[in-house]
Amino acid sequence: MPELPEVETVRRGLEGFLVGKRIVRVQVLQSKLRREVPATLATDLTRQVVVRINRRGKYLCWDLSNDLCVVSHLGMSGSFTLYSKETGSSFSPQCITKHDHLIFHLENNAVVTYNDPRRFGSFDIIHTNDLNTFSSLASLGVEPLGNEFSSCYLYESFRKKSVPVKVALLDQTIIAGVGNIYASEALWRSGISPKRKTDRISEKSIQNLVAAVRSVLQEAIASGGSTLRNYRGVTGSLGYFQHKFNVYERDKLSCPKEDCEGIIKRIVQGGRSTYYCIKCQK
Repeated sequence: MPELPEVETVRRGLEGFLVGKRIVRVQVLQSKLRREVPATLATDLTRQVVVRINRRGKYLCWDLSNDLCVVSHLGMSGSFTLYSKETGSSFSPQCITKHDHLIFHLENNAVVTYNDPRRFGSFDIIHTNDLNTFSSLASLGVEPLGNEFSSCYLYESFRKKSVPVKVALLDQTIIAGVGNIYASEALWRSGISPKRKTDRISEKSIQNLVAAVRSVLQEAIASGGSTLRNYRGVTGSLGYFQHKFNVYERDKLSCPKEDCEGIIKRIVQGGRSTYYCIKCQK
């Protein structure tokens, strides 16, 4: 499933393409996604200008000129494709593929399609003022690249629990957007074992962990995210951060940390694969 860097990469691509443009027409070819696409989505969006596109955790929020907001999630295999003179591609009915479920027609013949083979993505339409109380967003924790994500915040959050730190990093009510890949990579950078209980981590180690989470996410965004299976950016480009993994999917390989002779090990935590160095992560 795309994590924060992949969703942020998509957000930036959509922002540059959609913001300031008027939606002329919306086709809903398949309404049965993770949740049923709202019956009013097409009429609510028609003739509206996209004012801005924000991200909250792994969700994209499209603010419209009528004070409504489209909240979308890519699920496991969702992707957007852009068609316009600027992108060098034109849209025609022949462009529609089997798994294109929504088509957004914009002014000047620009088009955005949403493709989702597994149909785990979602689209909801709400009033902008209700964004913070919307069920999918209300329980999300702080943004890991925002000012609220600090060592003090994480230390206090961790003290209330006694669970493996990797499991806590995936808890979206604590930190919004961090997923399996970047949790493993951040723990390796900070030298913390994914099995360490949250209430047994020192303040100094948590400071290192906060810095590691920020740095790994920022570097992944700069690389366009990680492409392992389905993920692609809005122009069809692949992410490249997978070439910089230090532990993720490197089971039984040597630890890349200088002067460390450890081996990367794979374990399962909360039904998800965790990768870590058995020697330098304590």
